[in-house]
Amino acid sequence: MLNIKHKNISLAILALVVLVYFATISHLEIHPFFRGEVVVIPLQLLTLVYITYWRWSRKQFTNFPP
Repeated sequence: MLNIKHKNISLAILALVVLVYFATISHLEIHPFFRGEVVVIPLQLLTLVYITYWRWSRKQFTNFPP
């Protein structure tokens, strides 16, 4: 039950951060093409970090002998 509460709190905080980020981006006075790039680049960086962590943790646990 405790894990569910932590997960819900984490998701709520993530949703709030995403809403603030997109609200901030929508008020910037920049060219629409660059606005799209500013939105996509952080998502690409987060995906890169996630995949790197996933591969690192998977590799770390598969090196143990059976």
